Amino acid sequence: MSTTHTWNFFRAGGFDQVQLDNGADLLALKELDQKLWVALSCPTRGVEFDTKTLDMIDSDADKYVRANEVLAAIDWAGGLLKNPDLLVQGSDKLALSDINDGSAEGKHILASARHILKSLDKPNATEISLADMDDIEKIVVALEFNGDGVVTAKQIPNENLRSSVVDAMTCLGSVADLSGEMGINQDISDKFFGELAAYSEWHAKGTGDNAILFLGESTAAAAEAFNAVKDKVEDYFTRCHLAAYDARAAEPLSRSAGDYSEFAGKSLSANSEEIANFPLATIEANKPLPLVAGINPTWHAKMAALQDQIVAPVLGKKNELTSAEWNALCAKFSAFANWQGAKPVNSVEQLGNDRVKAILASDHQLDVNALITKDKGVEEEVQAIRSVEKLLRYNRDLFSLVNNFVSFRNFYTGKAKAIFQVGTLFLDGRSCELCVKVDDVGKHAGFANSSGVCLVYCECTRNEGKEKLTIAAAFTAGDADFLMVGRNGVFYDRQGQDWNANIVRIIDHPISIRQAFWSPYKKLTKMISDQLQKLAASKSDAVDGKLASAATEHGTAIAAPAPAPTAPKPPFDVGKFAGIFAAIGLAIGAIGGILAAVVGGVLSLKAWQMPLALVGLMLMISGPAMILAWFKLKNRNLAPILDANGWAINARAKINIPFGTSLTGLASLPAGAHRSLVDPFAEKKSTWPYYVILFAGICAGVGLWYAGAFGH
Repeated sequence: MSTTHTWNFFRAGGFDQVQLDNGADLLALKELDQKLWVALSCPTRGVEFDTKTLDMIDSDADKYVRANEVLAAIDWAGGLLKNPDLLVQGSDKLALSDINDGSAEGKHILASARHILKSLDKPNATEISLADMDDIEKIVVALEFNGDGVVTAKQIPNENLRSSVVDAMTCLGSVADLSGEMGINQDISDKFFGELAAYSEWHAKGTGDNAILFLGESTAAAAEAFNAVKDKVEDYFTRCHLAAYDARAAEPLSRSAGDYSEFAGKSLSANSEEIANFPLATIEANKPLPLVAGINPTWHAKMAALQDQIVAPVLGKKNELTSAEWNALCAKFSAFANWQGAKPVNSVEQLGNDRVKAILASDHQLDVNALITKDKGVEEEVQAIRSVEKLLRYNRDLFSLVNNFVSFRNFYTGKAKAIFQVGTLFLDGRSCELCVKVDDVGKHAGFANSSGVCLVYCECTRNEGKEKLTIAAAFTAGDADFLMVGRNGVFYDRQGQDWNANIVRIIDHPISIRQAFWSPYKKLTKMISDQLQKLAASKSDAVDGKLASAATEHGTAIAAPAPAPTAPKPPFDVGKFAGIFAAIGLAIGAIGGILAAVVGGVLSLKAWQMPLALVGLMLMISGPAMILAWFKLKNRNLAPILDANGWAINARAKINIPFGTSLTGLASLPAGAHRSLVDPFAEKKSTWPYYVILFAGICAGVGLWYAGAFGH
């Protein structure tokens, strides 16, 4: 990719990284091939960086900062500064004279900076700082209009208009203004006045048609009484029509005497659901519906309401109702039902028709819209105030970010900690500098295992467990002999706060060449120790068993159930045991022969050759483990550790042996410290090892003599 900018690169982590030294380097980053960037994305949380700055850079608010967003931030800040080298200084202050007012945005930002200083009683100040922006919210709130397009009831002096805004909030909810007060925006206003108009139009259609409100204002209550019995009355007339069709149907449709016998032993109530399921009245062919006498007792009240609110006003006082008269009543209510079905879905009906008319008759919609427009009119001014803070933050933080994003300069040079290093873990006589925050141990470990780094996951707590944090710490020096789940340490975060740390999981990988050198001997020692312990335990159990048996035979033990009879021992097989002893003899002879050969070979060497032979033997034992560890340590990779946390690492960021050693500090005495080697509780030296060595020497000499090493 062709470029007009001359770049400098430095070698670290096994790859070339761009060196960013001045403002020109930052502004030219858009020309640098992104394949040369160390990272292309990083999360806005879980890193040691000002989250407010990261949120400003994160233009799409997806909780990740990506390469294009970093470039946009640099381009924006660089264009508003007369000297882009200011971005490299990382200062939280900015002289007003350094703001580039050659563009409309620059002029607005400069004017806003002066306005902020004036609001802070510093009209003659020549520079502005982030400390001046601590009260930016108070500055914005103090404005009568703050540009968010929200009008609150509190800021409206007119009582009638304020009441309409409160009604809108009651019906459709509210939104928060920057001041914290609740109010309405353009969307709520449009919906509120739109629903008012729709409801008023619908209501006017009903009140202006006598066919709909045929009972006047009582129509709605009458419709409710009508609908309460409609299905039951329809059921009654349908049964009577069936009886007219077939006389045999009348009796069963009225329910049989047997149905009533079920109630004979019960305490009955007029509200019984079982009785309510019986017909309204006895069924006969073409029988009118009785309205007074002969009605199912559970329906008396509802039929009385039908009589009083509908039948009497429409048909006059009647004791019964024919099928034709019922159909006429149904026809009258159909127009009302259709009108009700056409009622628009709204939330303003609760205000009542009179209040709806009063609001619509006023100019409140125009007044509210005018206030919202006026509030939005200062949006650019308020935005410029926020842009002052944004410019100050970018001026302070952008250079630090690119040195933890475009390159890992902070991490590999050691001049400052990287933003992904959340603190230092002290555990097992070591201090681990590469500690990253982890949200899900299982998920992180599943991917970070491919890094080849020995990772220790710790749950950290402080303030009596009220605060919790999980970290993954890289152990890159020393050994893993005493790293085990359950061990405790202390973690210090970047703010200097101390946390109790407890190991919950370990990803085991080689830590050092020294560990690999001693690992075969440690494994052998452990195996011998385990076998000796097992042998001692078995002998101890055997002795305990014999003592218990002897005590039982002499009557000193508590009586126990007689043991089950055992099978008789087989006769002694001389041939079998002769073969066993022969095999043991051959094995001892073979071991003696090997020992004799080794000792003979050593004794045949000259004195200066013996140490070399010993070194060679040790390398032959430890060499394979050391070579394997060297390859693994050489290829340790930081990328999977960060990728598991949501980063998009674009390079194979290696942690080689020298650099890895620098990330984990081992315990050492201070320079110039005096050390006493006298230990009053040291174990006394035993003479037995010398006897063992002497005995082994005699055995070796005997073996050499039998082997003819002394020429007999």
